[in-house]
Amino acid sequence: MATLRNKFVPLGAAVAALALLSSLAPAPRVVHAQAAPTAAAAPAAAPVNSCLDCHSSLPEPYGVTQDKFSQDIHSQKGLTCTSCHGGDNTSYDPTVAMSPAKGWKNFKDRKTIPQMCGSCHGNPTFMKQYDPGLRTDQLAQYHTSVHGKRLAAGDTKVAVCIDCHSVHDIRPPSDPHSTVYPLNIATTCSRCHSDAAYMKDYKIPTNQFANYNTSVHHDAMVNHGDLSAPTCTTCHGNHGAAPPGVDKVENVCANCHVFQAQMYEKSTHNKAFADRGLPGCVVCHSNHGIHMPSDAMLGTGPEGVCMRCHAPGDHCDRARVRIQNGLLQLDDSITAADKELRLAEDSGMEVSEARLAQDQAKDSLTKARVTIHSYQAALVESDIAAGMKIANKDLQAGKDAMVERDHRRIGLGISIFAIVIVLVGFWLYIRNKHY
Repeated sequence: MATLRNKFVPLGAAVAALALLSSLAPAPRVVHAQAAPTAAAAPAAAPVNSCLDCHSSLPEPYGVTQDKFSQDIHSQKGLTCTSCHGGDNTSYDPTVAMSPAKGWKNFKDRKTIPQMCGSCHGNPTFMKQYDPGLRTDQLAQYHTSVHGKRLAAGDTKVAVCIDCHSVHDIRPPSDPHSTVYPLNIATTCSRCHSDAAYMKDYKIPTNQFANYNTSVHHDAMVNHGDLSAPTCTTCHGNHGAAPPGVDKVENVCANCHVFQAQMYEKSTHNKAFADRGLPGCVVCHSNHGIHMPSDAMLGTGPEGVCMRCHAPGDHCDRARVRIQNGLLQLDDSITAADKELRLAEDSGMEVSEARLAQDQAKDSLTKARVTIHSYQAALVESDIAAGMKIANKDLQAGKDAMVERDHRRIGLGISIFAIVIVLVGFWLYIRNKHY
């Protein structure tokens, strides 16, 4: 659904349409009290809703059909048009239906929308009767956000509740059709943040969504169905949306990447980046376009990140070479052991213990790659050494199994040959005796 932004249909059009419907509305039937029913009582008529009768014929953003509104969580909870707008939805007379005396409110001014939504969603007593577990601090959070602060300063282009949640077909976040369902959040944010013309006055990039679509986070969520994977609101917040400060980025990343953060706290880069005002994790991993980390990031090729800052041959560069070579060696050793064990297993040899131990070697490799964030070669090499010991032992187990296989094949061959000789001997003996 397109964002409303600042586009509103003139109020006169709505009034004219409602007046037209009023003239076309059938006159109410008079039911005489003395008239006895000739059959079973007719079912009760559906309640009149002049709001929907009128607005179903209007264009967007004022067009609201019964089908559309029936999907709205508010409608499903028993709320009606008048719950938000006031007025009288039983009258086809526009002067009555939209009478300020009956509490009718015109939300043409976007600045009033957060307060309107917050009048219920910020009231714990009221909300408890519908969903006791729903938070009621959304409005307070919104006032702390970049959007809320700019709205308070008079900028009506910024996002308000209806831009993210829709208007008359608001669905709960658990509904896959909701604009704030995890799979849809990035698209919802992109409606403004990817629009270069709309965002030109804010002097911020508009490529965040395009970059996010290339990221490992997007891949985990969209292609692997991990709804817990990060999206816009995971890092920026939702109602209290604000970009994390440059010096606090690692705190955001640490919510998921706990061990990497613990290692980073021990590193020299922690203080060096902070002193230079560099945004921690983002320096090496980027922000919206975060790709799957690889050992190539320690190299000198296009994917390398270390040499963006360090000079060839300096102390850190030498440590980089040691770490990268160690990781590649361990990775190669694990691959070689896997290949040998798989060959032995396919040959019918028992190598399950070594195969199980391979998981420990792979865990050591994973741990070493996490320990990289400490930027202490000795710590990384300690994890590599532990993995190498296991991988080499497993490789030898695979080789021993293959030697045993060969011995068994030789023994089996000799046994078969001996059996054949005996059978031939019996055959000759029987043949000679017969003749």
